[in-house]
Amino acid sequence: MQNAGIAELGLDWRYTAAEVRPEQLREAIAGAQAMHYIGINLTVPHKLLALDMVDVLDESASEWGAVNTILFEGQDDNGDWRALRDFETAPHQLRSHGFNTDADGITQSLREDLGMEVRGENVLLLGAGGAGRVAALKLAATGVRQLHIVNRTASKAEAIAHEIRTRFPAVEIAVGYPDGTDTEMDLVLNCTSLGLAAGDALPLDIGAFSLNKTRAVYDMIYQPAETPLLAAARAAGCQTANGLGMLLHQGAKSLEIWSGQTVPLDVMRAALKEAVHGR
Repeated sequence: MQNAGIAELGLDWRYTAAEVRPEQLREAIAGAQAMHYIGINLTVPHKLLALDMVDVLDESASEWGAVNTILFEGQDDNGDWRALRDFETAPHQLRSHGFNTDADGITQSLREDLGMEVRGENVLLLGAGGAGRVAALKLAATGVRQLHIVNRTASKAEAIAHEIRTRFPAVEIAVGYPDGTDTEMDLVLNCTSLGLAAGDALPLDIGAFSLNKTRAVYDMIYQPAETPLLAAARAAGCQTANGLGMLLHQGAKSLEIWSGQTVPLDVMRAALKEAVHGR
């Protein structure tokens, strides 16, 4: 996806993957900066750790409490910080600038794939890890009416609920499944990893909440394309979408930050579908 976008923009760059242990993340960021990388993406479990490892946080990273994109910048002769792409020769002073593109990717995908504006809906969110926290805060900020957070460790869900009550008091927030058999949701959003591996249990306790009580289900997992949760939701007559759209939009925003250009979204979407699903 990224290399397709880079090629379409005519940039002499290459996007590569590297596995980094959490205890070596700080060294890895410093190394990429020293080698004058344009920028990097971070995935789990690095997004929360990087908050304390970058030199400056964009408002997006501060607001959502996670870093998934880093832009490396240099200081010019006037003392201004600019992206390294703007320098012909390597500047002496460098810094790392952390961003979060996941939050906007979630709402863009919900809008595009489910036709959901995320304003006034009732949402049941599964998972309170890094992805769940960002999703919960973004949904609260955009104006959902009611948000229920379910997590195996209730204290993590409670921490997010407390933050939402403080920052977004208009949102009705609760930990656990909705009370009452007649309670309906507009969206069930899976932010857990259950469904990645064959034989995984459903992330949803269907004894506590029936899929017949929601109109749409979104699973952040994109491979397999249809998780057991999405298969069950489809059988129940729900609208369904996987996390491919979120992956596309957060990645496109990252490339926009690095390049300073409008990115070729259709080219990136086609490359992503080909790479993940072979079509």
